Amino acid sequence: MFALVGLIGVDFEKLTGLDKFTIELITFPIFSAFAGVITNWTGVWMLFAPLHFKGFKCPGAKTIFPFLPRRLQVLPIWAPGPNPNDRTLLGFQGFIPARAERMASICVDKGLSRLGSIRDFMRELDPTAIAETFAKHAAPELRGMVDGVMMREHPEIWAQLPGQFREVVYQRVEQRLPEIAQHAMDAIEEHVDDLIDIKLLAVAKMREHPEILKNIIYDLGANELKLMVKIGFWLGLPMGLLLALAVHFGHLAPVIGSIPSWLIIIGGAALIGIIVNIIAIKMVFEPGEPAPRWRYLWKQAAFAKRQHEAAASFGHSLAYEIITMPNIINDLLHGPRSDKTRVIIQAAMMPEVDAVVGPVRGVVRAAVGGAEFQAIRAGTATTAIDFAPRILDDIEFTEAQSQRIDLFCTTKLRELPPEEFMEMLYSAVEQDAWLLYAHGGLLGVLVGLLHLMIFGA
Repeated sequence: MFALVGLIGVDFEKLTGLDKFTIELITFPIFSAFAGVITNWTGVWMLFAPLHFKGFKCPGAKTIFPFLPRRLQVLPIWAPGPNPNDRTLLGFQGFIPARAERMASICVDKGLSRLGSIRDFMRELDPTAIAETFAKHAAPELRGMVDGVMMREHPEIWAQLPGQFREVVYQRVEQRLPEIAQHAMDAIEEHVDDLIDIKLLAVAKMREHPEILKNIIYDLGANELKLMVKIGFWLGLPMGLLLALAVHFGHLAPVIGSIPSWLIIIGGAALIGIIVNIIAIKMVFEPGEPAPRWRYLWKQAAFAKRQHEAAASFGHSLAYEIITMPNIINDLLHGPRSDKTRVIIQAAMMPEVDAVVGPVRGVVRAAVGGAEFQAIRAGTATTAIDFAPRILDDIEFTEAQSQRIDLFCTTKLRELPPEEFMEMLYSAVEQDAWLLYAHGGLLGVLVGLLHLMIFGA
């Protein structure tokens, strides 16, 4: 049993001249408000940090891990690794970075996929502008590109070909370059659903760079996450007052009267930690549409009220981190379906090669043979594909494309019903909500014990 003066040996009734009940009316709300703040602040911190696992070697962890319940095995307190049973490190990683792939999938399913398909995004990127930019940057290097193809496939014949014939090829390529670029982009746009999986692109990017996912979710709900900390304070104060009343008058109640006051303090503090978390999450995410005060004192979810502003933040993150020109081009040329991209571009380019060669086609074909002429056509497409990433050097162009995607995403997000808009951020929090509640209860116990150590029962 705890001494009335607490374990630190200070008699606060004598020190302050106040009776025990008055001291409890003052200290319980202060401690409860502190518990509410620290609970929600650390809860928010645990969602995002640390970005990478931090831990230490724990003897026996590998032995006990296989026998733990599945719910405990999936906690981000175990070092990640290829073998789930080989766990020797104990530590912590933020919930969102630790579940980067699953969280990224939620981010796409609940957010990105509701804005449009890859075809919609490609339309916003303006394939015509991409073709024009490609032609502009390729024009100064055309002759070198043509020489490169021919010297790679048939260096001797190209070197021996009369200069006037080579000049005809150069001039016709220069004349038809805009049409060539446009036809290639038309072919990509027509088959873009088969070339890019927007979900795979986004999930892969966020899995490889968990800081992107962390920043997207934090920036999306930064105000609400800070609000949760403030809610912890303002809810903790009145709940602490109720706990003081329960401790002082509990003996009058039939059931509570049989419970020791120290146990009421610890149990009440734990309950406050849990309730504060539950109410804070509800105030942020419920309800989507304004509701009567008798159902929700706060009328509407804080996140729903800020949809217009939060949509701009999320739209900007998508435009500058996920649906970007570099990411699109890289996925087209080096992604899981890049072989299809090359086939489609080659099919679109071959008629263009025939049109460019034009009058000298017979001479070239006779000189190199039918199979070799096919190789020249394929080599031309390969050269164009290899040159494509060079358009990313045009910073002004890529910035303009990002601005287009930013506007498109922001507009679409603002048009979503509040419930659908909030679902992405809520899903990120809801996945581990039980842990936040347990964390709140545990911190409540610790704060209750601290109060008992200082002031006694």
